[in-house]
Amino acid sequence: MSFLWVDLLWLLALVPVLVAVYIFMQRRRKKYALRYSSLSLVKEALGRGPGIRRHIPPALFLIGIASMLIALARPVVTVNMASKQGTVILTVDVSGSMRGADLKPSRIEAAKSAAKVFVEKQPQNVRIGVVSFSESAAIVQAPTTDRQAVLAAINRLAPQRRTAIGSGILTSIEAIFEKSGATPTPTPRPGDPLPSSGMTTELPAVAPGSYTSAVVVLLSDGVSNTGPRPLDAVEEAANRGVRVHTVGMGTPAGTVLGVEGYSIRVRLDEDTLKSIAAKTGGSYFRAESEVDLSDIYRSLSTRIVFKPEQTEITVGFTALAVVMSLVAGVLSMLWFNRLP
Repeated sequence: MSFLWVDLLWLLALVPVLVAVYIFMQRRRKKYALRYSSLSLVKEALGRGPGIRRHIPPALFLIGIASMLIALARPVVTVNMASKQGTVILTVDVSGSMRGADLKPSRIEAAKSAAKVFVEKQPQNVRIGVVSFSESAAIVQAPTTDRQAVLAAINRLAPQRRTAIGSGILTSIEAIFEKSGATPTPTPRPGDPLPSSGMTTELPAVAPGSYTSAVVVLLSDGVSNTGPRPLDAVEEAANRGVRVHTVGMGTPAGTVLGVEGYSIRVRLDEDTLKSIAAKTGGSYFRAESEVDLSDIYRSLSTRIVFKPEQTEITVGFTALAVVMSLVAGVLSMLWFNRLP
């Protein structure tokens, strides 16, 4: 426990002073009582059946005063609060291989169906955004609590050419941190240094996975072949504490897919997706069927995050002070017909 106004704690020194005053008054009371000439009067002065009971109301009253003095210093405690993620970015690979029909009716349609189920299961206060990446990356839907807007954005996803996983990661980070209307990050050529976008890259790095207000769920079925290197781009997410969960579709050995009359071989870069998840404190999932994909999204939708938060507990000490004072007053009136 800590205090916002710690300097006021010196007021607690008044408590032992009040205890000393009470003891002094009790001794003086006995001293004056012994001056009576009649033994019966002495007993009456000391009170019938004194015992420890007569000290209870003053003790409770002192506890109330101490609680009120602590409340003046505004105590705070750090507690782990369980909550759903505040922002979820769905980052979807829309490269040409997503037309493949090994997942029915196609990879892209299976991904869209699973994503829509995921969206519908999220609490209403969770903001969801959609990012797509192929040759470049774009924010299809900025984070919002409008579920219809998110579902419409998912429905608009359509396969294009090439795979820029690094651009997808950078654009997802922009969707979390950039103000509305920010200019998208241009996609550099392979091997180019990371772009200087509107993101505040000068911010100090934090521990990976420590930013619990947002998470990225990235789905890909291939190898990044354009844009910044994925493991370079993921440093941006790691430095900002954003976790990236990755979902791989396809096989590491490669799959021959029939796409619009053509056969293309697609290899899943599983090692890169695992590294992205590991570097950011996220998890990697493998989806070999539409059922696997739905199960993955379902498991993500039930994850709870425990976030440490400072909570002021002044009201608790104030309430204790009021209760102790009231109890002390009631007991004193019942037992002695006076207030302590």
